[in-house]
Amino acid sequence: MSNYGTPPSIPSSLQQYNSYVEDPKWQRKFSIVWACILGGAVLASLPHVVRSAKNGRLLRGFFGVSEDVTGKHYTPVNSTHKEQTHRRGRISAIVQTSLSIFRWSLPGVEMTFGQMIIIGAYLALVLTCIIIRAPLITNPNRAGFMALAQFPVVFLFATKNSILSLLLGPGNGYERLNYVHRWSGRGMFIAATVHGALWIRNHLVYNIAIIGQQKETSGVAAFGVLCVLVLTSLRPIRRLFYQGFFVCHVLGYVAFFVTVCYHTTYASPWIFPPLALYGADLLLRMFRYRIKDATLVPVGGEMTLIHVHDCHDGWQAGQHMRLRVFFSGRVFESHPLTILNAHASASCLPAQGLTLAARATGDWTRALNAYARAEQERLRGEKTAGPGAAVQVMLDGPYGGCSIDLGQYESALLVAGGSGVTFTLGLLDDLAARCVKLGRAGGEKTRRVEFAWCIRSYSCIAWFAPMLTDIATALAGSSLDLHISIFVTCLCKPEAVPPIPNSDVTILRPSVNALLHDMVTPPSLASVEDDRSSQSSRAKLNWVGLGGGVAVCAAGPETMTREAQNAAARLGMVRGVELGGVGLHTELFAI
Repeated sequence: MSNYGTPPSIPSSLQQYNSYVEDPKWQRKFSIVWACILGGAVLASLPHVVRSAKNGRLLRGFFGVSEDVTGKHYTPVNSTHKEQTHRRGRISAIVQTSLSIFRWSLPGVEMTFGQMIIIGAYLALVLTCIIIRAPLITNPNRAGFMALAQFPVVFLFATKNSILSLLLGPGNGYERLNYVHRWSGRGMFIAATVHGALWIRNHLVYNIAIIGQQKETSGVAAFGVLCVLVLTSLRPIRRLFYQGFFVCHVLGYVAFFVTVCYHTTYASPWIFPPLALYGADLLLRMFRYRIKDATLVPVGGEMTLIHVHDCHDGWQAGQHMRLRVFFSGRVFESHPLTILNAHASASCLPAQGLTLAARATGDWTRALNAYARAEQERLRGEKTAGPGAAVQVMLDGPYGGCSIDLGQYESALLVAGGSGVTFTLGLLDDLAARCVKLGRAGGEKTRRVEFAWCIRSYSCIAWFAPMLTDIATALAGSSLDLHISIFVTCLCKPEAVPPIPNSDVTILRPSVNALLHDMVTPPSLASVEDDRSSQSSRAKLNWVGLGGGVAVCAAGPETMTREAQNAAARLGMVRGVELGGVGLHTELFAI
């Protein structure tokens, strides 16, 4: 057989683009880049994780709430404590100051400036991987491959029990990472739209039927399902029709996976990571589910307290539970409710167990309140002792929590609007017990707390007045100075103001910026500025100097949390190093 020598090589400029060889390379590049960025975020969070592990916050509640069968819910500690240094580390203060600019938030935007940078970088990465050296007009497969490559990102940031939340430390639950899930889903939609639109364009140019063959038909079906998922996840629809949004999401992603696997065999490898993430989420939920006895206590027609019995540990202050209450046939509805109190070993409140609060605003919460009031009236008629209606509940959680440790800051401002007080009240209970009952065993530095609560009417104070009274009484004459400011925006029932120690009730909408300014203004300047505001709290709290750090926690409607973010960002950029750092955590009470 004769030897014809080496076959001629075809110049790269004349070679036909092989999408099924080149495009998977860009999938891998995309995956490597976002995984490296995520790894960098985990490394940056390592100091926070280590501190949380040392003080026992890291894994508390990882396997759900627990019951103390020994009956020793609380072991007192000697109240004497070492005097802690007032100044925080300068490096920590400089780091927090440099990050202050990323806390800014614009009206109508659900994200902070830092979050917008993250999403902008993510979308830029997606578009770059779609466009670079890809003949999209003649072969738009690259966009389709990039849509598949985003499956793991979408599910990693969607699951409630994500390993990522553990790696980033307490306070980084699914509710704070969910914005990446939403925008990565929209990035997948952008890639799928480019892929589908250009293929349809080519079919029209070459007079090829769009519907008919399995590949084209299943592709159109997959894109239609994806459109429904994206449209129903938009904020107005999500908030107005949450149950419809939830059903569409659960059924939609199953239908999308099936249709996209019919569309292309290259989808199968990218299906397994999401299934593994979701499976791990479901498995961990099985460890966290609890069925407990509970008592519903209606506080008027606007609030219902849920006292869950036999729960003594397994959560942190500021976390929330997903709750099912078995009443009136509504066993399939699950709702997130914030835990009002700290766990039994670190609480100032006399009641043991876990307490949740549900404000009567939606169908489920109104039905729950009506049921509790009806049962209470029935029990009174039967002259049966009992503070409320006995029910059984299913707990799923805890989730979320505060991303900063208030005990590491000398001053703390807790601001809440309406039912957002459930978050700040739990933080206050935990901090008070750590500083007083537990004798600052964890090296807590907090010296003063301003607790501000904005409500619509005086009658709302009765919701949590007993708890505030118990905490204020426990702190009287202690090393932790507390002042409670209640701001009322309506002149309804002024006679309904219960006596709470060291508290003021003002008919005024509070300014978070003014409250924060008051906390960090020395007494020497107070006489000059006190006339400008009637909501000054300087005279109510002892001055402890500067350099110990200021923590700001806000919970409630979007306008209040955005104001707190911007106020903390402004103060941090201007005086962050001088103050010893400005810590911030906000909890938005919205879907």
